[in-house]
Amino acid sequence: MSAAEGETPVADGAPPPGALYSFGTPWPELNQGLSYSDTFRCADAAAATTLIEFYATNYKSSAPLPGWVKRIRNGQITVDGEVVTDPDMILRDGCKLVYHRLPWQEPFAPYLLEVLYEDDDMVALNKPSGLQVLPKGLFQQRTVLAQLQLKDWKMTSCCSKRKHVQSHPVPVHRLGRGTSGLLLCAKTKVSKVRLASYFAEGAINAGNKRDKSEFVEERKISKFYRALVTGILANDEVVVTQPIGLVHYPGVAEGLYAACSSGKPAMSKVCVLERLAHQNHTLVQVEIHSGRPHQIRIHLAYIGHPLVDDPLYGIGGHPKFVEPQSASMDSSFAYDGGYERPLQPVPGDCGYHLHAHWLVLCHPTTNKMVKIAAPLPQILQTREERRATTEQISG
Repeated sequence: MSAAEGETPVADGAPPPGALYSFGTPWPELNQGLSYSDTFRCADAAAATTLIEFYATNYKSSAPLPGWVKRIRNGQITVDGEVVTDPDMILRDGCKLVYHRLPWQEPFAPYLLEVLYEDDDMVALNKPSGLQVLPKGLFQQRTVLAQLQLKDWKMTSCCSKRKHVQSHPVPVHRLGRGTSGLLLCAKTKVSKVRLASYFAEGAINAGNKRDKSEFVEERKISKFYRALVTGILANDEVVVTQPIGLVHYPGVAEGLYAACSSGKPAMSKVCVLERLAHQNHTLVQVEIHSGRPHQIRIHLAYIGHPLVDDPLYGIGGHPKFVEPQSASMDSSFAYDGGYERPLQPVPGDCGYHLHAHWLVLCHPTTNKMVKIAAPLPQILQTREERRATTEQISG
């Protein structure tokens, strides 16, 4: 399959190894900002609530009280469509509130994406490390989803006549911002529902099989990752069934996913590919049933072998740093009144070596088994694979 008009070519005009073509639009300097809407409801008719009380109480994780005062005086809050700059304005029951977050420059993120597989129902991408899949936190525009929406996707005449066709593909699962590799996206609503059900089925099976070492043979989708971990694994294969749940963590308002006995079932099968004794590292393949957030990072850390250079998860599957935020954080906040970036590592930080290498799935329309692979970074290749790559390039 050749690249269509408007797609971004690589330097020599040929697609990267293993890719059909590349595409991507450079990011603008600033994003478009965000708007957050609320409807004020007065629980006690006899009690008066001011604008600053509403925001400082309900959204204290977004900014300290002085920050919300600054946002109001900046004219970033509207009440029933009118800009209000008085923090002490009394709110009426049912009034519509909108906080307009100012545009900001998001941290660096790559924008080019390689297409590994594409048909009328789905597209598989090779996501680079450092690019977030869906909007969250500081990254609202610099995401895979934004690039999918910016691209002019060419649909075949046959597909364009089908019902439930989406104008843009959407991801059906997630990869961590620091994780590279294969990301599956659906082109139609039917494909989205079916592919999402494959991933959900894996999570259910992980719960049913959590105390057994065998994996279900007949599955709609199987996912395999490469990872570089600290230390030397003694066993060639390890099945990890540690549940994963949310724990309190400073700087992450909704909590941090970690090894947690009360969490949801999760299952990972770890296979040793190569032991690098001179570096005290092990190269492993990880097959996952469930897709809990940061599952591979947490499971490998849980068994005492965290990913090399993982800034967040340490031995046991818990965060390395749990100190409370500095008291000075309340008086030192961003230009729009929000908190600065947390001092300690957060889930989106990069640096570790984890790659979604390949998957096998039942095609959502044809029901045929399809295998798709994303080329490996050199650091995650075995010695034999590096040798073969060198011979291929030189030959």
